[in-house]
Amino acid sequence: LQLVESGGGLVHPGGSLRLSCATSGGTFEDYAIGWFRLAPGKEREGVSCISIADGSTAYADSVKGRFTISRDNAKNTSSLQINSLKPEDSAIYYCAAGEYYYCSSYVSEWEDNMDLWGKGTLVTVSS
Repeated sequence: LQLVESGGGLVHPGGSLRLSCATSGGTFEDYAIGWFRLAPGKEREGVSCISIADGSTAYADSVKGRFTISRDNAKNTSSLQINSLKPEDSAIYYCAAGEYYYCSSYVSEWEDNMDLWGKGTLVTVSS
């Protein structure tokens, strides 16, 4: 499975973006999709995860209520709708895929369960 992110850009505080993760070359519905971000000077952190099968979702506390993850198994894509953007949301956003994974409620467990990663898309929140 290959993953390609898109949709990043420069946005003003309070604005919105919709990030997409297009996949190919594998059985998409067998993979949970996680979204992660890496900001300068910080460690990579998980922001959201959507499971296989039931499509259950999980979010980091820092993004709850502002970010919405979804998946479309027919189109082999996942999306991350991000609203009410803040400067601290500026980062490179990555999607990742974990085979046969049901997303834990513990954000710290997501990364170790991801098998494949995209190259990221840059989100910059600035006035």
